[in-house]
Amino acid sequence: MKNKPIKSRLLIFGLCLWMAACQPQTIPPIEIQTATPTTTLLPTATPTLEPTLTPTPAPLARRVLILSIDGLRPDAIPLAPMPNLTALMQTSAYSLTVQTTFPSATLPAHVSMFSGQCPEKHGVNWNDYLPENGYAQVTDLFDIAHAAGLQTVMYVGKEKLQQITEPESVDVFQYINDRDLVITETLIQNFPADFGLMFIHFPTADWMGHVYGWLSGEQLSVLFRADQALDNLLSELDARGIRNETLIIITSDHGGHGNIHGSSLYEDMTIPWIASGPGIRPAALNTLITTTDTAATAAYALNLPIPSEWDGVPVYEAFGVQAEKPPKSCQ
Repeated sequence: MKNKPIKSRLLIFGLCLWMAACQPQTIPPIEIQTATPTTTLLPTATPTLEPTLTPTPAPLARRVLILSIDGLRPDAIPLAPMPNLTALMQTSAYSLTVQTTFPSATLPAHVSMFSGQCPEKHGVNWNDYLPENGYAQVTDLFDIAHAAGLQTVMYVGKEKLQQITEPESVDVFQYINDRDLVITETLIQNFPADFGLMFIHFPTADWMGHVYGWLSGEQLSVLFRADQALDNLLSELDARGIRNETLIIITSDHGGHGNIHGSSLYEDMTIPWIASGPGIRPAALNTLITTTDTAATAAYALNLPIPSEWDGVPVYEAFGVQAEKPPKSCQ
């Protein structure tokens, strides 16, 4: 009889041990429940990734260099000759039938080249350096590039070309009243390595055309020198390792006949247009191109906005892009 309470206590104690042994089995479900929200939240936490779903297209080119050889008629290229320009054309998209603006004069045509607008829109109808007239009062390529944080540069051989755009839109401006080779050498000595948009103007062929006539021996000889200056410029881009990221557009403002230009004659209105660099598909172009398309093409390559009021549109064919390009003439 004395052993019965002991057995009862042992039975109770064993029951307690069994209950205690069973109690931890309820813990794992609790741990799983608390871990599950953390695991499921990670894949759904995507708000910060939403901007990458529609990324901004990368620019085709990091920088654009536009070289205008004043007064260059396309038929002068083989006559000069201009071997470096001819060689560049083999790896470029090009046209030798591009039309400039009317009047076919230096300042109005260059304003159209960079504003993407015909003269009746941009209002620059004078062709001399007239500071009292101010600057072209339109949104141009320099304005857009500068606003986007790109360094803008102008090296020109005629003082009046500073009236293309307001001074605040140009970070580096140099007017050099000298030959094309001297302008290029000065640029190379002070090369703006971080430029985003650079405009270089060679004036000498126009000067010789007015004095000796278009396609005269004297004009052709300075075009040969301009071709040497071009070679120096390309060599500098190569030496700096930036040529493969630079869209190069070589063109002109007008042609000429006799000792003059400015008319609507084919010889005055027809200019070359050569584009070389990233994104360019080498080929002779079939697209009808006008000088106002230069600004739009540069903006397109740099992924800059193209104002709706511009008459010019990108030369999509140069990039191998199938796109409608409505014909537009500033005549």
